Amino acid sequence: MAEAIEFGLDTFGDVTVDGRGRRLPQAEVIRHVVEEAVLADRVGVDFIGVGEHHRDDFAVSAPDVVLAAIASRTSRIRLGSSVTVLSSDDPVRVFQRFSTIDAVSNGRAEVILGRGSFTESFPLFGYDLSQYDQLFEEKLDLFAQIVEQRPVTWSGRTRSALSAQTIYPPIEHGHLRTWVGVGGSPESVIRAARHGLPLIVAIIGGNPQRFTQFTDLYRAALERLGKPALPIGAHSPGHVAASDAEAREALWPHYAAMMTRIGRERGWPPVTREHFEHEAGPDGALCVGSPETVARKIARTIRLLGLSRFGMKYSAGTLPHDALMTSIELYGTKVIPRVRELIKT
Repeated sequence: MAEAIEFGLDTFGDVTVDGRGRRLPQAEVIRHVVEEAVLADRVGVDFIGVGEHHRDDFAVSAPDVVLAAIASRTSRIRLGSSVTVLSSDDPVRVFQRFSTIDAVSNGRAEVILGRGSFTESFPLFGYDLSQYDQLFEEKLDLFAQIVEQRPVTWSGRTRSALSAQTIYPPIEHGHLRTWVGVGGSPESVIRAARHGLPLIVAIIGGNPQRFTQFTDLYRAALERLGKPALPIGAHSPGHVAASDAEAREALWPHYAAMMTRIGRERGWPPVTREHFEHEAGPDGALCVGSPETVARKIARTIRLLGLSRFGMKYSAGTLPHDALMTSIELYGTKVIPRVRELIKT
């Protein structure tokens, strides 16, 4: 199993602060994301995912453009979104953008599609939130047909119909690797299985063990539908430093501010240090600590869920770029080799 596991890093381009606590311009953050990906490529990380948001605390609204810049500076790391909000985008254009990245990168592109946990893109691009589920259902159905790279005939209520339409440019070799990202909806899990697409589970809180209900459901749905076994990945937030204490102290104020801000929008109470320490402990979602601590936590999650890929969201609110670079280097040089050792035993 060790050889089959892929290890990734994800970022939303969180707007960070400098060494004096001053908020950086979004343009500078985007340049930093490119540098972070270049380092990830150099230290042996398999995948870099760049997420899409449309708000002032995240700098990346066009992940495909950032990925194209990364493609020009890297040679081996796979490049994808984390996630592309398909509901408020056009499936044809999404495919075209990522097939172009695939061409530029010599076959390293992939895409993770999701409904989006934030909804700013819906009014921004003129979509009605009352169609939240229908938009994703129809557009994923169309995208699943497009990636087969045959002439597409499709009709629905949320987009104009296509009749024997070929989409250009095609993927040069094989197909565009396409994942469906889910946060905890059984319907989304079954939808991914129905379309025969690999699954990414976002574990942002709680014990990873509770997500076995979704990975088990996915495997059962594939079997029931007569489809072959497909990869399953998981994504969790984390931060790596020289010691557990250093990692937790570095992450805590930035994590607390980010989660409290988002929680305020959604009616959640402020994040407490007690909650943070629980999430950073053995039964929580945060992969934070020394390389050994983080490696053991990741290895446990891989075993629990039977994963083919694990991705760590290494950016966390305003956590500075220098700390992110240190975390990336330790993840690539220390954590990944140690996880591979642990999952062999």
